[in-house]
Amino acid sequence: MELRDRVAIITGGGGGIGSATARHWLAQGARHVVVADYNTEAAVAVADELGCEGVGLDVTDETAVTDLVERTLEAHGPIDVFFSNAGAGAEGGVDASNDAWKSQWELHVMSHVYAARAVLPSMLARGQGYLVHTASAAGLLAAMGSAPYSVTKAACIKLAEMEAILHGDDGIRVSVLCPQGVNTAMAPRRLADGGTDGIVEPEFVAQVITEAMAEERFLILSHPEAQTYVERKASDPDRWLRGMRRLRQRSLNLEEGASAQDS
Repeated sequence: MELRDRVAIITGGGGGIGSATARHWLAQGARHVVVADYNTEAAVAVADELGCEGVGLDVTDETAVTDLVERTLEAHGPIDVFFSNAGAGAEGGVDASNDAWKSQWELHVMSHVYAARAVLPSMLARGQGYLVHTASAAGLLAAMGSAPYSVTKAACIKLAEMEAILHGDDGIRVSVLCPQGVNTAMAPRRLADGGTDGIVEPEFVAQVITEAMAEERFLILSHPEAQTYVERKASDPDRWLRGMRRLRQRSLNLEEGASAQDS
């Protein structure tokens, strides 16, 4: 799909990948972009800068998501792209609190379900539309110290797969973005813990997303190394798990060393 003359909604658009993508799509000739964010002021600030529409939105509120879709349809016509991009981190393993697990599930899975429920009927009626989901390389692999994040991002990827299977023959295109480190508020604290293959800029990710959509590729990787890791994981899961345990121990050793220096 090309972005010229398209109407798009971007959640998590108040900064980072979301705002960079809004800027890039408008530069590509998008007719109208709705920048939505939990932080209303951030969304409006981005929209004022770019000359588009900014709105406050809690993506875990299905009624609010549905209302936004209906308002956009009424004011601007068919929605061509819904980019579900909102997300946040959470630390801990299985011992993380129930609230942490539930909030990550609502944010990284159900918000994507709500978006699809809201926008798919009009897309299916037209026989065309594009759903883009931001997951994470953590969903393909794992993020050290963040089980709720990794598990729910993996579920997001599976949801995107199901959408592509169920509606790919109906003219609906689906892509899932799985970045490693991006220079946003969620960037890893350091590079030496094995958690990422470098930090890239949001503007680069926006370009990668747009190029992938033009080719209608399902899996969007800002760090191509992740493809190799996924292939190795699939070919020998036990070896991959051993390697991840070594990385975890290395990360713990680095944290202990940092704590010792601080003290």
